[in-house]
This record gives sequence, C-alpha cells and structure tokens, in this order.
Amino acid sequence: MIKEKYNLSNEDNKMLKQVFWRTMTISSTYNYERMQGLGYVYTMIPVIKRFWKDPKDQKTALKRHFELFNTTPTMGSFITGLSAAMEKEASKDPNFDTTSINTVKVSLMGPFAGIGDSIFWGAVRVITLGIGASLAATGNILGAVIHLLLFNLVAFFPRYYGTYIGYGMGSSFIKKAIDSGVMGQITKAAGIIGLMTVGAMTCTMVKFNIPLVMSIQGNKLEIQSLLDSIMPGMLPLLLTLGCFKSLGKGGKPIWMMLLLIVLGVAGAVIGIF
Repeated sequence: MIKEKYNLSNEDNKMLKQVFWRTMTISSTYNYERMQGLGYVYTMIPVIKRFWKDPKDQKTALKRHFELFNTTPTMGSFITGLSAAMEKEASKDPNFDTTSINTVKVSLMGPFAGIGDSIFWGAVRVITLGIGASLAATGNILGAVIHLLLFNLVAFFPRYYGTYIGYGMGSSFIKKAIDSGVMGQITKAAGIIGLMTVGAMTCTMVKFNIPLVMSIQGNKLEIQSLLDSIMPGMLPLLLTLGCFKSLGKGGKPIWMMLLLIVLGVAGAVIGIF
C-alpha cells in the first residue's frame, strides 16, 4: 500500500527494506565521539552503493554520513529515508548542495529525539515494563519476554513505515524545493536549528564547575558563583568552543577525551574542579 502511495519501484522497495533492517543496528556501535554515526553509515551503505557507482563518489558519500548523529532509534528511520532521498537527488543533479544532506540530518535528530524519548522511553516502555513486571512478580518467567515483545511490536511500525515515508516524501519534496529555490532556505534554517540543538546540548550535557572558595579579608569568594553572575554556563561554553577549535585544527577526538579525563581527575584531586 505504501509502495503504491509514493510510487516506489521494486528497486526502491528492495533498497528501503535493507535500510530498515540496518536501522536495527544504529546504536550497536554507540560511542562518545560520533555516537550513532558509524551505525548511520552502515545503514546508508545500500543507498550509496545504488546511487553512486564511482568508488570515489561512494567514499565521499560514506564520509559525509560519518558524522555525529544521535536520536531515538525508533524515530531515526524517517531521517535515514530522507537522507536516502537526498542522496538520490544528489547523484542525479551535479549542482546539488551535498552539505545540505548532513545539515538537514543534524537539524532533525534533536526534535525527533525529543518526541521519540517522550513516547517510547517515557510512555511505551513504562507501560510494557509494568505489564512484564506484574507477571514476573507472580513468578511468571514470561514477564521479561512479554515486555520485550510488546515494546518491540509497538516500535516496529514507526521504524518500518518511517523509512518509506521519509524516502517517499523526500523524493518529491526535495525535487520541488530545488526547482523553486526553497532548498537553500531550508538548508539555512536547518543549520540554525542544528546550532540551537548543539547549544542546548552544551548547556545540559557539559558539566564544568570550579568549587574553589577564596578568602579575601575575611570574606569568602565563591569562584563559581562569581562566574555565574557574569554569564551562567560560561565554563561549559568555553570548554566546548575550545574543543571545537582544536578539532578544526586537526585535533584527534580520542586524545582530546583522554586529556579532559586527566585534567578532570587532576583538578578534582587538587580541589580546583
């Protein structure tokens, strides 16, 4: 039914099924450098191999998707479908702005994560776990199995159809957007949203405080309170910008993380962090 709705060919259908099954592994290589980035690359391989025949183009496309990505896995299938549609258009149009592919992808991961976490982690998982736990409390060994079956049954449909909807909507929408010149505006808006998402992540996920208290003429001066009065979140922001600057100059993420760990431990021992 969905195949006919979006006028998908047999080749499209075959490719999207491969993409769908590969989305199951998107968090299997989760790490703190690119999070789900490697899983996303693996998911996009069938798309890249189909639309890009030149090995050099394939290599460029793989690198394009090997960037930081993190969203609720159940909701991420829509984004992979949309990325597939954009790769298709890029392979046909030499003037297509390929940077927009990653820009749109990054701009969607935050909002989709918010929706997906609320629905699947905050509601569906709690309900199915409650059912499974109530069975397990009576000594029924099927409690855990029931929980997993119910949760994955609910999660299956948005993951499966999201791949097709993202690709079907993307193919027609992107073509119209390019022809009308709207694609540039979408890319700019997506970039702004992406920057807002990164800014919010910096504020909520990066923790950097200075608990040092100085005594000046009998008065206590809390360094962290002083910095917060100037600009709340100043230290996390400066730390993030410093890491970003280092990456821009060719710094290695793994060495940067090791350095931060060493500085954090040393600072905690000395008492300044």
